[in-house]
Amino acid sequence: MMQVSRIWKKAQQFEKDWWGTCQNTFGEETKQFLYASKMRLKTFHDGKSPFNFDMKGKSVLDIGGGPVSLLLKCQNLGRGKVVDPCKFPRWVKSRYKAAGIEFEEKKGEDIKEEGWDEVWIYNVLQHVEDPKKVIENAKKAGRIIRIFEWVEISQSEGHLHTLTEEKLNEWLGGEGKTEVLKGQNTCFGKCYYGIFKGDSYEEL
Repeated sequence: MMQVSRIWKKAQQFEKDWWGTCQNTFGEETKQFLYASKMRLKTFHDGKSPFNFDMKGKSVLDIGGGPVSLLLKCQNLGRGKVVDPCKFPRWVKSRYKAAGIEFEEKKGEDIKEEGWDEVWIYNVLQHVEDPKKVIENAKKAGRIIRIFEWVEISQSEGHLHTLTEEKLNEWLGGEGKTEVLKGQNTCFGKCYYGIFKGDSYEEL
């Protein structure tokens, strides 16, 4: 486990360096809107921007949302929180605070959350130390989980796991969809996405 932890810490430094100052995140945010559409989040135009999500008072926990979580594009958000272990520039946390969004610098494996309407996981699990544990924590945390992940992608310095459809289905307790993206929103590769029941799911 110590060896894995050292590898994870190195991967986190890679991630921190990749984000840099976080001053120009347009490319990643463009991809996020594709992730959101696959997670069945619908945008609306508020008269100023067409890139908004109406959460209708629901609470959302974003695991691994990074410096530009989709929560920043949400309106009518009951409560929002981003949990991410990466050390971002101080102004990133100030931005979240100004938007009324909580930010906690913590690994997804270590969260002990409950009572959320939704948990979002997108483009995260390749970066974590134990993806199965992160999903277990997400299931405990919320009624539903919305997820988008890349599968069958080779491991690298910043990507510690090769995720598969079979493993994700097993961990989530359901069947997600897979699709090969060929340039939509600058995204390429095989992806997996879906909406899954959390441990506290109840029919409304």
